[in-house]
Amino acid sequence: MTIAALCRLAAIVFTAVTIIVIGDTAGTILSRQGVDPTLVAWSRFVLAAAVLLPFSGLSISELKYLKDWRVLIRGAFITGGIFCILTALKTEPMANVFGAFFIGPIVSYVLAIVFLGEKPSWQRTALLALGFFGVMLVVKPGFGASWGLLLALIAGTCHGSYLAVTRATAGSYRPRFLLISQLLVGSILLTPLGLTVGIPELNLSVVALICLSAFSSAIGNYMLVIANKTAEASLIAPLVYGQLISATVIGTLVFSEWPDGLTIVGLSLIIVSGFGSLVMHRLKTQAT
Repeated sequence: MTIAALCRLAAIVFTAVTIIVIGDTAGTILSRQGVDPTLVAWSRFVLAAAVLLPFSGLSISELKYLKDWRVLIRGAFITGGIFCILTALKTEPMANVFGAFFIGPIVSYVLAIVFLGEKPSWQRTALLALGFFGVMLVVKPGFGASWGLLLALIAGTCHGSYLAVTRATAGSYRPRFLLISQLLVGSILLTPLGLTVGIPELNLSVVALICLSAFSSAIGNYMLVIANKTAEASLIAPLVYGQLISATVIGTLVFSEWPDGLTIVGLSLIIVSGFGSLVMHRLKTQAT
């Protein structure tokens, strides 16, 4: 991959993950105003599915693909990830949640090697081990860990699995089909839970935040699907680390949340791990 192509890919991924963070920020504002995170997650899938279905190009002949286990498990992974991260963001600082969430690229890397046949390297493995150590500094297992950060870890595991399955299916289906399929699966999975929580009083602010949460998530994940059609999952994974920068900046600006010293060290290690992997990939490409 040329430098220009790599820069374009990095721009697409960074824009995608920043848009996703904006959607999560809208969901966090709703949750902290008393709206149940379950309702936020449910509305995100249902609203996006209802609005985007007419534009998805979904045909009668494609309905059978909705039974593909890869399509179903992919939808289940992104649903679990969004539900867990929105629940975690209700009580935890945004930078901390996304720091713990970045167990995801490690999960994606391992799954890509085990199930997709991508080649591992000791340099990349060492960098991901550094990133894992950074995640542990953020989570602080055993001394300061919380249920919110545990949910963030589960969300990251779901998202890493989602990225790996997306890479496995991106060549088989249209990007718009993959987007609408995950929205439909999420809507079905979350409807029983969504119907059990109270509907908040709807005003212009709440409606605007619900729409921002839904469409930012849909657009961001659609862009990631497009990126996965052009690059390996093991290359996409480190680029996603840019989400930490967006989450830290937005969390500080919107919620006045500044991470503590140990968390800053952990976040820095995660970022070094991610972008170190990107540099190494570029050097490897030049060598070949």
